[in-house]
Amino acid sequence: METNNHEMVPDIKQTAIFKAPIQKVWETVSTSEGLASWFMPNDFELKEGHDFHLQSPFGPSPCKVLEIDPPHRLSFAWDTDGWVISFILKELGDQTEFTVVHSGWKGTDAVISKAAEKSSVIRDRMNGGWESLVNVKLRKAVEE
Repeated sequence: METNNHEMVPDIKQTAIFKAPIQKVWETVSTSEGLASWFMPNDFELKEGHDFHLQSPFGPSPCKVLEIDPPHRLSFAWDTDGWVISFILKELGDQTEFTVVHSGWKGTDAVISKAAEKSSVIRDRMNGGWESLVNVKLRKAVEE
């Protein structure tokens, strides 16, 4: 439900540098087991066009693999609100720069149906969630 406020909610973007080789980070963000270790339980397969589900706190979220460019980029559609999640990896010698971009947000007053709250509120909450997921959980998964 849109209102007259057509200001779009900005993408979430979180970047971290991990003390881990790019291949280890790639395997942790591009396999079902790897994703489950830091993100959510899932039935992901590394295959463009593959439909899968993430087991979110609101129940199963339908997803679809959109783009694969190993070991540098993976994008997938997440849930039914138009979100796209992109993982971007850049090799820095024996370290890896990892960026997650959560795009596809609607207007600030658009309501996210599953959460029954405005996009702007959900975006702020999810930004904090991504920060913790990337800087704590994913870091632990790839650096230990």
